[in-house]
Amino acid sequence: MKKYEIAVFDVDGTLLDTTEGVLASVRYTIQKMGFAPLSEKQMLTFIGPPIQDSFTQAYHVEGEILQMIATCFRNRYKDFELFKAVPYDGIYDLLDALSNKGIKLAVATYKRQDYAEAILKHFGFDKYTDILYGADHENKLKKMDIIKKCMDDLGVHDYSRAVMVGDSRHDAIGAQKIGMDFIGVTYGFDFKSLSDVFAFDAIGAADSPKDILQYFD
Repeated sequence: MKKYEIAVFDVDGTLLDTTEGVLASVRYTIQKMGFAPLSEKQMLTFIGPPIQDSFTQAYHVEGEILQMIATCFRNRYKDFELFKAVPYDGIYDLLDALSNKGIKLAVATYKRQDYAEAILKHFGFDKYTDILYGADHENKLKKMDIIKKCMDDLGVHDYSRAVMVGDSRHDAIGAQKIGMDFIGVTYGFDFKSLSDVFAFDAIGAADSPKDILQYFD
């Protein structure tokens, strides 16, 4: 098995179950903007991707209205809902084990940079991570760009030395586009089965955080 020196983690659906905080902010924004309510299934698709993308897909909005929506959501999330999240069972044990193996840990998330820094510090993930990059304020960065920023800051240009760990197609495609291996988790929000994960040419899949460790032995 290939020996990885770096593991790049997503946040929502990989390190943290952020369902409560994100959905509360989505509901607030929908009500505030006067939009028609969404089903619970539709609401769950808002967790992970850039918030502008989710509202565009659900309500076909763009331009200034979309920016107003994003601002409404972010203010609510930042001020009231950011820390309404739960670390996945076994995630700290996994990060301890990887750290003890000398593996460098990075975080690449679609959460805005300042929110990502705050939430990782709140839940104690900052002591494990060497590098963290999140989304920019203008929503211009794709997942590929965010992963690449992590690698550039680590001074590593051989992406075969690293692996991306995430729960969504955004993570898989981002890694794929820069030639990085990918491990998909099925305990998050997007992938629900092994077949979902391996449809994106993943090198592995995990049903729980402890299952991720096997790919670093």
